[in-house]
Amino acid sequence: MVELFGYFSMILVLVSMLMKDMWMLRLLNSIACGCFVVYGYMIGSFPIIVMNILVIFINVYKMRK
Repeated sequence: MVELFGYFSMILVLVSMLMKDMWMLRLLNSIACGCFVVYGYMIGSFPIIVMNILVIFINVYKMRK
């Protein structure tokens, strides 16, 4: 079940890259990164957690600009 959640997160990232609207891309990518943070926690992978939190911060910063 944990691995399926990882695949779901991966699919969200891929779909976000298909968005034409940059705001929607960043929103969907942030949701996907949030899923990856949960996934990283479930598998105990600190690098996955940190990297995706940083990407969320970048997305939020760019969305607010």
